[in-house]
Amino acid sequence: MKGNHNRNHRRRYGRRSKRSRGIFSKIVGILIGAAILVGAVAGTRYLYKRSIRVSPEELLVAYMNHIPLQEYDEMYAMLSVEASGHISREDFVERNAAIYEGIGISNLTVTVLSYDKEHKGVMYETAFDTTAGKIEFQGNAYFLEEEEGYKLAWDDTLIFPELHKTDRVKVSVTQAKRGEIFDRNGYMLAGAGIASSVGIVPGKLEDKDVAIEEIASLLEMDPETIEKKLSAKWVKDDYFVPIQTRPKIEETDLMGMETDEEILREKECQEQLLKIPGVMLSDVEVREYPLGEAASHLTGYVQNVTAEDLEKHEGEGYTANSVIGRSGMESLFEKELKGRNGCRIYIVDADGNEKEELASLPVEDGKDIRLTIDAGLQLSLYEAFKEDKSCSVSMNPYTGEVLALVSTPAYDSNDFIMGLSSEKWNAMNEDEERPLYNRFRQVWCPGSSLKPVIAAIGLESGAVGYTEDFGNAGLSWQKDTSWGGYYVTTLHTYEPVTMENALVYSDNIYFAKAALKIGAAQLEGSLAQLGFGVRVPFEVVMQESQYANAEHIGSEIQLADSGYGQGEVLMNPLHLACIYTAFCNDGNIIKPYLTYQEEAVAEYWLPAAFSEETADMVLGALVKVVNDTNGTGYGAHRADMVLAGKTGTAEIKDSKEDISGTELGWFAVFTAQRGQDKPVLIVSMVEDVKGRGGSGYVVDKEKQVLEDWFRGGDANSGDTVNSDTITSNITNGDGVMDRDGENADPGNA
Repeated sequence: MKGNHNRNHRRRYGRRSKRSRGIFSKIVGILIGAAILVGAVAGTRYLYKRSIRVSPEELLVAYMNHIPLQEYDEMYAMLSVEASGHISREDFVERNAAIYEGIGISNLTVTVLSYDKEHKGVMYETAFDTTAGKIEFQGNAYFLEEEEGYKLAWDDTLIFPELHKTDRVKVSVTQAKRGEIFDRNGYMLAGAGIASSVGIVPGKLEDKDVAIEEIASLLEMDPETIEKKLSAKWVKDDYFVPIQTRPKIEETDLMGMETDEEILREKECQEQLLKIPGVMLSDVEVREYPLGEAASHLTGYVQNVTAEDLEKHEGEGYTANSVIGRSGMESLFEKELKGRNGCRIYIVDADGNEKEELASLPVEDGKDIRLTIDAGLQLSLYEAFKEDKSCSVSMNPYTGEVLALVSTPAYDSNDFIMGLSSEKWNAMNEDEERPLYNRFRQVWCPGSSLKPVIAAIGLESGAVGYTEDFGNAGLSWQKDTSWGGYYVTTLHTYEPVTMENALVYSDNIYFAKAALKIGAAQLEGSLAQLGFGVRVPFEVVMQESQYANAEHIGSEIQLADSGYGQGEVLMNPLHLACIYTAFCNDGNIIKPYLTYQEEAVAEYWLPAAFSEETADMVLGALVKVVNDTNGTGYGAHRADMVLAGKTGTAEIKDSKEDISGTELGWFAVFTAQRGQDKPVLIVSMVEDVKGRGGSGYVVDKEKQVLEDWFRGGDANSGDTVNSDTITSNITNGDGVMDRDGENADPGNA
């Protein structure tokens, strides 16, 4: 057949010409040569590929290095699928990702120990960190040589040598108990408490839609939120599904003669909830803040971690069930309070029986924190000022222990634990009183509370003498006509116009003149040496005090205003309190601290800030401010002990012509004698005291706080203390001032 076909072909088309046969031969030759060349190149490439193929040892290291990077597809590409039991890419990725990501693998290292060339087996050693600590083991990996190179024969023992196909790797976490926060006397400020968890057993709801609407109304929630909780994958008909955390109402809460209306409302709400079939209440442990609003700006609060938190704090032991401090002490001492969760990683067989523990990390509960805070004083200050926009700081002036940090109005940290409704959150943020605003961390115009500082600077610089008489300038004064229509005013005239009397009567004119005598450069330098422009060395970050908005005091009038605490001077209350400690510590400024020490040892932040002589002179005048009936702080006078202090009223105005400006009222008061049983220094600032008595309003409030503080105390063995032991010549004038003598300049804020 083949021969006949060829003959017929020749008959049909005829024989090729000689020239055609030649061309055909050349073409055939070219094609054969090209084929030979292609074959040669292919062979070379094959040989080259064979010569550079990755060795099993190198391939194993590359495979292992993909693990912490979660590059499972790249790992699968290195497998011999047939030798790996025909595992699918999807199953491979799912198995490896679930285990490696579940145990939190990181910092993997791998070392090849030996290579069995005959069986193409690699013995290796690997180590890596996990959430339960370090895991290390030796293993064997086997390879097949295929056309494109070596391929890994994979099975579960490459994850862990003891792991089989039907086994599972389990991770068990034991949550660390969060440390508690206590005051100096062991009173709990933040710690474990009990609340009521409102939950639903879905299978017991009779008319689901109607019931959910009723529950949502009582709990002030959206029905959709409840439905979402009930539709979670883990929920079954007989499960208790937590919906909201509410305050625990004890029977003792209802036994008082005047039970709090809020408690009664909560009791009624819970009773209504329990009438709905399917609703249950269960006790649950929560973070509790017993002082509530009185200490919330101090303690702060915790919340459940978010996805952002987990990403930000990766590797720090947080899980989806963790809480984290959001503000205050909860945030400041987060590392100490949170502790470390316990964790176990182990293998179980198909029946759930434990086969082997791979790693274990014991739980470490968080540390308790004990503060220098006195809960009683904290509460007393809050109760005194809770209706005001105010802040108070208190400390032991001889040790630096901070006894109270209060900001009002306040929020309740417990609300963040129970869960804030969006309506309540918005209401707090939109409240003009700004309850979320922490006032004791801010800076404020100090008014006349700065005058003792100016007095000390004047004495130290030699610019002002203690007994130097500035002369009676009346109630209004300006340096010269270059000030135009601007005058410094004061409320009282007196003679002689000396430093002591100027502090007692709180004379603006005297301290305006003193500032001019000191000079801008000297005043700026002295204030800088007293901590202006730098952070107070304290656990809580306070805003830095300033003497001007710019680098320097800009004018003569601004310099004069600065002398009585106006101009552009702004001070943090704790900073002011620290400077006041110099007057009862021989000129040394105490370093404040908040972490309790069994043996309180004074440490000086600014030693020798003033000379002992200067401190004694200013202290003598401050004693008279409280004990002389002409003194602006006489309202806080006590017969049983010597107190010293200084009032301040600062005008806050938009312009010189502004007649609607407000006033800040200040009062700094402290025990003026060492040996006092309960030494204390309190600095309080209240906004909007205009028309309410100015600084006298603050004096009256602090007087009651001091009464609470000393009540039951046995100051100086019960003896009545004569203020003459500190300074002589405390006169008994006829008038009692009801506010500061200062009248801040009309044009400065």
